Amino acid sequence: MTIALALSLPACAMGAGAMLAGRPFATLGRPIGAALIALGALGLASPALADQNVMAADNGTVQCVASARDLTRISLAGDQFASVSKITTGNPAEDFKIVNEPVRGDIYISVPDGFPKASLSFFGTTRKGFVYKFVCQVRGTEAEQVFIANAAITSDRARDWEVQSSPEDAAVRLAQAMYRGEAIDGFDMRSTVLEPVMVGRLQVQQVGEYRGAEMKGLVLRVRNTGRQAQSLDENMLAARGALAFMAPVSELASGQEAAVYLIQSSANTLTGAR
Repeated sequence: MTIALALSLPACAMGAGAMLAGRPFATLGRPIGAALIALGALGLASPALADQNVMAADNGTVQCVASARDLTRISLAGDQFASVSKITTGNPAEDFKIVNEPVRGDIYISVPDGFPKASLSFFGTTRKGFVYKFVCQVRGTEAEQVFIANAAITSDRARDWEVQSSPEDAAVRLAQAMYRGEAIDGFDMRSTVLEPVMVGRLQVQQVGEYRGAEMKGLVLRVRNTGRQAQSLDENMLAARGALAFMAPVSELASGQEAAVYLIQSSANTLTGAR
């Protein structure tokens, strides 16, 4: 179910984005169409959709699946394995093998034919000093890939990007990157589609999110449902304490829609549009 859901969300985002970007007269829709296509494309490119994607913490346990008949690759995002520790029983039928690939720092696991246990376990230490306990269920005939991410490493990369300039300038850079649909190192870029809410005559719907260490950016689809032109008022749409607010136009005609990019501190929520 998890894989089906992950596939459907980017597909919906790309479909909606292509529809908006392809409208010959919907010029205001083009920025949000491009943003949705970028969010969807990143989702489809993620290894999590075809393989196993796990968020781990230092000294935490990683639950995964290891192939019973083929190789299992475990890869660390932004890190490499330095060493692994496991028990050797002395019985060849019960001893699985782990090989450390030195170029990328991945490890490869293989189990012998007739491996009698339902799971295997070992400890891995990384070059950045993190220690993980792995508990892998042994099943299946196809090769497996496990991608491990650590929020501490991701957050550090995002923070490095954020502190390259003042908070105000970083917020502007984030809004510009969101407008162009660009990926940012360390930021979690996802298609996050929420139920639309009404703010006066404006229908506001969150359709995407960039989440970094100290700030996050929201991609909002805003549509004017009224008969009169409506201003895209920062005070109306932005939550209190917003760092930046970016819209392609100052007002929407009746029936028009546009993308709005709202930059907040990571501690804030979208209170202004709820």
